[in-house]
Amino acid sequence: MAKPMYVRFEMDKDLVDKAYQLVELTRDTGKLRKGTNEVTKLVERGTTKFVIIAEDVQPEEILAHMPLLCDEKNIPYAYVPSKQELGVACGLEKPTASIAIMDAGKGKPLMEELSGKVASLKK
Repeated sequence: MAKPMYVRFEMDKDLVDKAYQLVELTRDTGKLRKGTNEVTKLVERGTTKFVIIAEDVQPEEILAHMPLLCDEKNIPYAYVPSKQELGVACGLEKPTASIAIMDAGKGKPLMEELSGKVASLKK
């Protein structure tokens, strides 16, 4: 399957696992927001620390603006393959296209590691 137009770099399984782990840690010890409208607002205001975007969102246009907006605001972001798994990781029973991490809680070191690795992928 071809990658959606908004996916700007490839993340290996290890990084994807770390992204899901970060969401779970944040859910339990920090603060996150779910849903593309909410995430878009937080990125525009520059009040989020990290964004995680699902790759299997239809139509793609829903998330087409997100990487550009994150780059513009210097907010790191990562991709995960499944909106269903992303929803489960943040404690929802339904899928979510994207999440914003406001405060990573105990996931802060993991978020910093992921930010560094993702930055090197974007070059």
